[in-house]
Amino acid sequence: MPYLHFTFHLFLSFLPYSAAAMAEAHDGVYFHTKEPPVYLYHFCSTNKNFTPNSSYHFNLNTVLSSLSSHATGAAEFYNTTVNGGDGIATEAIYGLFLCRGDITRQMCKKCLELAIQRIASRCFYSKEAIVWYHECLVRYSNRSIFSALEEWPRLKLVNISTIPKSPEQRSVGWVLANTLNEALAEATDGVEAGEKKFATRTGKSGNQRVYALVQCSPDLRSGDCRRCLRDMMGDISLCCLGRESGMVLYPSCSLMFGSRLFYREVEVVRRRPARVPPDSVPIDGGQGDPTREGARTVRPRIIIMVVIPVVLTVLLFYFVIYSLRRKARKRYAILKENFGTECTTLESLQFDFATIEATTNRFSIRNRIGRGGFGEVYKGTLSNGQEIAVKRLSASSAQGMMEFKNEILLIANLQHRNLVRLLGFCLQEHEKILVYEFIPNKSLDYFLFDSQKKKLLNWSKRFKIIKGVGRAILYLHEHSRLKIIHRDLKPSNILLDENMNPKLSDFGMARMVAIDQEQECTRRIVGTYGYMPPEYVNFGKYSEKSDIFSFGVMILEIICGRKNSRSYELPNMDGLLTYAWKQWKCETPMEIMDPNLKESCCETEVIKCIQIGLLCVQEKAEDRPPMSRVVSYLSDLSVELPFPREPAFFELGRTEPDSGHRSANNSIPSSINEMSITRSFPR
Repeated sequence: MPYLHFTFHLFLSFLPYSAAAMAEAHDGVYFHTKEPPVYLYHFCSTNKNFTPNSSYHFNLNTVLSSLSSHATGAAEFYNTTVNGGDGIATEAIYGLFLCRGDITRQMCKKCLELAIQRIASRCFYSKEAIVWYHECLVRYSNRSIFSALEEWPRLKLVNISTIPKSPEQRSVGWVLANTLNEALAEATDGVEAGEKKFATRTGKSGNQRVYALVQCSPDLRSGDCRRCLRDMMGDISLCCLGRESGMVLYPSCSLMFGSRLFYREVEVVRRRPARVPPDSVPIDGGQGDPTREGARTVRPRIIIMVVIPVVLTVLLFYFVIYSLRRKARKRYAILKENFGTECTTLESLQFDFATIEATTNRFSIRNRIGRGGFGEVYKGTLSNGQEIAVKRLSASSAQGMMEFKNEILLIANLQHRNLVRLLGFCLQEHEKILVYEFIPNKSLDYFLFDSQKKKLLNWSKRFKIIKGVGRAILYLHEHSRLKIIHRDLKPSNILLDENMNPKLSDFGMARMVAIDQEQECTRRIVGTYGYMPPEYVNFGKYSEKSDIFSFGVMILEIICGRKNSRSYELPNMDGLLTYAWKQWKCETPMEIMDPNLKESCCETEVIKCIQIGLLCVQEKAEDRPPMSRVVSYLSDLSVELPFPREPAFFELGRTEPDSGHRSANNSIPSSINEMSITRSFPR
């Protein structure tokens, strides 16, 4: 259960009761039931949700109703299970409540009423939730939580005020450890299953008193209760020793202490007396009256077992802090070396390699979801439950350090619903890793060019993809803080989320240009052949019209369900642009449509999209419409469009790149992924 660990610092007193109420507590009278229960915190699962009005929703309401009805009785602890009414085991819900062992029945009832109301109103559609009040807790889950030791989520509350360090009070930490151990022993030793696992103790160091309270869920075994409370004492050693008051709360147990009496002294009835450990030694050597104030037993072995781990924990804590700071300085130095003045902006996006290893199960093959020339992609899960995609570049990747840095600098500043969101990166030793949001449905080419999977893409989905990609390109060209030319638009770089919404990815080849700059030149050609316009292939000139050309090719591919590159693989077959242009001139544009779309398509929309695609792939860059106009065409299909001119056919023997990127057999490579030499201008 991916819960977070919360720590709070209270700037006032530990217990928000009036001075009069505290005075009454010192006199052995608990605070009035008129005082409202004190809310502490609630936690709702975010990665495990249910849909409204489902069977789980119905069962949850039943559980909360059952808890509410039993809260009116005398029970301090109650648990219940509601199984799926439709026979589905996964719809079963487990719920329970627990009141603090010293409070009155009336206060218990009042606390539970408030807690049940809060958990129902705050944790919308969460399959797991817990709410803590100072006097009670309520929780439910879709998995069995009965008789199970649960330590997450955990809540720490501590008063920032410290106990005065007078000479006679320096041993207050030892007394607190001893007092907590006595309470722990009383709550667990010899206690049978189902009995009340609750105890309070008072300790004294000079004029300073220490009050302690411990409690476990009654359904826990004594051994699990003891383990839970001892783990809590480890938490206290890091946060709370030397403080006036504090508490640590787990789902299965709780521990509280303070320098003032905050509980009602009650007698806990056991079915049999708790065992007295044989190593207990009276503090006065056995000569004093065990019933008089201050008489108690000191357990040297337990104290040593507690204090030594506390000291070691503190030392380990400082060592970890030192190591983390040293590692942070080293990471910052690497950032500054590679990103210069941008390092401050990017520091918050940097992931530690060990963290990424943990999220991907050490880059397990089971977690691998993709593989390419750049390296491999793994699915991972962060500690908060968020799913991520981890792109790990191999040492031999064609995407080098410049492309890696380029992608980080560009996409870190971009925010659009049709762009894949970069969550962070790792640049450590020989590792170059990019961390993205996880997109579950792979890329567009996975569906579009597969004879069976393309049937899943009806016309409405394809039209939505076309419009979404268009909006993303418009954002890059005109609406982002920087004017960006992607230069590698193709279906494999269009990812689809769970609702088949497109998200543009892979910015390794993208370039920033000045907002008023028409075009830029490069000595080397990058991108994928078949999606590059003629002015870029022949002369290295690229501009926003280069992306528009690529977008036009993609529109025709989406409509046809066919790759543009087939013409290069089969010389005797017309290329996609040639084929589409011929059918357009013959006034039979619907002939190019994927046969799978016949039943779902809107003929007007298809013809308009074919016309828009042909306008985008016109041979001369100045003839292609700007992206703002393309998006307006797609948004309002009633607008009359200009007649397209002849596209750039790219047939073999007619328009071939002369960039020096030829293989030994003089064939044209389908993908060129080398770094460009360009000049970048900020917007």
